[in-house]
Amino acid sequence: MARRKKYPKLPNGYGSIKRLSGKNRTNPYGVYPPTEEFDENGNPVAQKALCYVDDWYKGFTVLTWYKHGEYYPGREKELTESGNAELDNMIATILGKYTQTQREIADQKTFEDVFKDFYQWKFKKEYTTKREKRSSSESSYRVAYKNCEELHSKSFRSLTTDDLQAVLDSCSTVKGLKHSSLELVKNLYTQMYKYADANDLCDKKYSDYVQIRIPDDDEHGIPFSDDDLRILWNHMEHPTIEMLLIMCYSGFRISEYIGLEVNIKEKYFLGGLKTDAGKNRIVPIYSGIMPLVKKRITREGSLLPCTTQTFREQMTSVLSELGLEQHTPHDCRHTFSKLCDDYKIDWKCKKLMLGHSFGDVTNKVYLHRTLEDLRMEIEKIKLCR
Repeated sequence: MARRKKYPKLPNGYGSIKRLSGKNRTNPYGVYPPTEEFDENGNPVAQKALCYVDDWYKGFTVLTWYKHGEYYPGREKELTESGNAELDNMIATILGKYTQTQREIADQKTFEDVFKDFYQWKFKKEYTTKREKRSSSESSYRVAYKNCEELHSKSFRSLTTDDLQAVLDSCSTVKGLKHSSLELVKNLYTQMYKYADANDLCDKKYSDYVQIRIPDDDEHGIPFSDDDLRILWNHMEHPTIEMLLIMCYSGFRISEYIGLEVNIKEKYFLGGLKTDAGKNRIVPIYSGIMPLVKKRITREGSLLPCTTQTFREQMTSVLSELGLEQHTPHDCRHTFSKLCDDYKIDWKCKKLMLGHSFGDVTNKVYLHRTLEDLRMEIEKIKLCR
């Protein structure tokens, strides 16, 4: 059986030529333009083929035309037979020069340049310092970017894990940022490197090796008492208290409410960060807070329309006004856990909703709970009014 010929590797940003399945295709090569769209995880969105040709070299010519704005639908029909040693060498030379040029351009980009490119791709607008209304996700990225200002002027490609780690450590030891704020910086690293990797702006995703080196200060806390919850319910018209109640009866971490999917029709939350067990978990919207959720989504467009730090400040202020003991946002998660215990919610369902992992293989592999199973459990909770 004849071995299929290997063709030169096309550089990032040039497009792609794919041999399609099937033996009897007249034009077995699909010619695709460079990727311009990426999903939320940084994965490329499939592009529609420019055309289909019977020869790889014709596909390369089409991409070269496309690169220089000289291709139009049907122009591939102008091409004649190709594919010889001389042409191989010519294409290798062209690709070598192109790759070198692209590399030189990429090497000149600083951390700031790459962030602004990433920002424009993600939010479909240029990064500016003008005061304007922004989503909570956008604000979080901006805060994280500001907290790693030591990197702004450095060549992005020259950065290593040690450089990224040093700045993250400094955010903790020098700036005194809490674990939740460090998570935002680490997430910024991760998202920027996914974007950079997809656009040939880095040699390796060094963000994968960065670690937060302080204990999670949010994992310990004191839940709101039943009396506290009664007071909160008596003031549920206040926007900050409204959010506190939603948090106390859903159990996500404060940072997880940024970008959390809220399905009003099917009555559930979907999201989560941090651990494998916690990511993309589903939690039914407890009927007691459904009116609050609907009201907040209608008014704000999302559950958390501000940064986590801003909400912490609002929370401190409103609890002081009510004469209540101070709590952290993570105390709401502990409150949900306590409510689950108080109303005898199945412990497996509780762990699933909180995003806790199962230590034993049997539960980890074979445990299945439907949305309705979880809903039946969460509805055991009684409102403290």
